[in-house]
Amino acid sequence: MNRVSTRVLLSCAAIGVGGGLVAAGSGYFAGLIAAIAPMLYGITIGAHFLPSVVALALLRRPGVALLTGVIAGLVGAAFAPMWLGRYVGTGLLVGALIELPFLISRYRRWSPWLFYVSAAVAGVILAGGVFIALGAEHYSAPVWLAYIALFVASPLVFTWIGRVIARALERTGVARQLSSSTAGARKRL
Repeated sequence: MNRVSTRVLLSCAAIGVGGGLVAAGSGYFAGLIAAIAPMLYGITIGAHFLPSVVALALLRRPGVALLTGVIAGLVGAAFAPMWLGRYVGTGLLVGALIELPFLISRYRRWSPWLFYVSAAVAGVILAGGVFIALGAEHYSAPVWLAYIALFVASPLVFTWIGRVIARALERTGVARQLSSSTAGARKRL
């Protein structure tokens, strides 16, 4: 088993705290959306993708998306303890789903499209879970199609934002000596 450096752990914690603050605000916004227009709820789910994507795109190490997602969930739950399971569970699930294509490639490929494919698939999985929980019989097919489209579009947008943030952080030199990839692979980010 490879040891993880303290720098990597602290980087995951810092990214997770920032992402947790975003998730906490998004959670309250999601509650408002659920009360006013529940079929627009999908626009709020993307905020949970932000910390995991930033960590994985910046650090390029196995497990950082998962760890950062859980930390973000714990921080978000500090602001809304009644949603502890929701925040931590979503952080864990999103982190795992974001990492999956990279795990399959044994963390040797860091192509941008892998981030977007994992975000789209994760959005469909999350939409499917909510679709089952809400009951398909309560809404018409066009409403469900729009609902699923929002659940896919929001993670894609937040994945793009996360990759932009990771690139900006990398340009500042924050990730120097933290990532496990080569300089040539780094240019593809």
